[in-house]
Amino acid sequence: MTCRIGFVGVGRMGANMARCLKDKGYAIAAVQDRHPLAAKSLAQELSCEAAATPFRVAELSEVVLTVVTDDAAMDEIFSETDTSSLLNHAKGKLFINFATVSPKMHIQAEARVEAKGGANLEALMASSINQAREGTLYLMCGGKESVFEQARPILQELSSNLLYIGPAGDAAKVKALVNMIMNCNTAALAEGLGLGDALGLDLTMLRKVFGQTGAASRALETDGEDMQNRDHECYFSAAHAAKDSGIALDLAQLTKLDLPLAKATLDQYRRLVEVGKGEFDKSGVAELIFKGRML
Repeated sequence: MTCRIGFVGVGRMGANMARCLKDKGYAIAAVQDRHPLAAKSLAQELSCEAAATPFRVAELSEVVLTVVTDDAAMDEIFSETDTSSLLNHAKGKLFINFATVSPKMHIQAEARVEAKGGANLEALMASSINQAREGTLYLMCGGKESVFEQARPILQELSSNLLYIGPAGDAAKVKALVNMIMNCNTAALAEGLGLGDALGLDLTMLRKVFGQTGAASRALETDGEDMQNRDHECYFSAAHAAKDSGIALDLAQLTKLDLPLAKATLDQYRRLVEVGKGEFDKSGVAELIFKGRML
């Protein structure tokens, strides 16, 4: 492929997306991360430049994919005052932003990029690390439909499900709701298994029953065995769960809706972060419930 692609943010998801596109013949021009060693290692693997700044990534690339952590990081890479930001080389470039950040931040990024003569799209992922590597992400996109069509060829290489949701910010709203419900389901599963354990029930049997009844959920499939075995290798961190539930609750506050289950779930994930377990997978919420475990 002749299109030169750059990445800003090459953690678990960004790095595997870059590997996926490289395998499919795309030219990866540069990668950049707030952790320079991560960028350097990936750059060596992909035979591209480990850029010192987002500006350098945009300078070398026609399309820039960003996968950053939170609103503050998104604001920084699209800063209107920092000379090292993406905006200083945005003219004629396409930016596709995959981070789960607030809707207002995606709207702001679009406005800032367009003011500099570039195009911008949000592409929110409802998937995990393996899907990023395999190019089977579930992607929900927000922004101008013409920009979505411009980005489609690359997005199709990364996804098995590709949806256009609507204007900037709308995909971020949908993603916030997806993760809010996922987090609630995960916390509820931890309570069910924790109570089953306290009652002396066989948890393998209990998980089987859950899976065949109204207790079934995707969380059961992805986290049930890990909760039972205390295997919390990180695929989606407790810290990210707290952040994303917080985004959803901020939206609820704007609409004056009370969401008690989401609030209780957010409290649990914040507790994990507070005790230094924010890098546990979200399944680690079980450690707060089971008797004789962490707390």
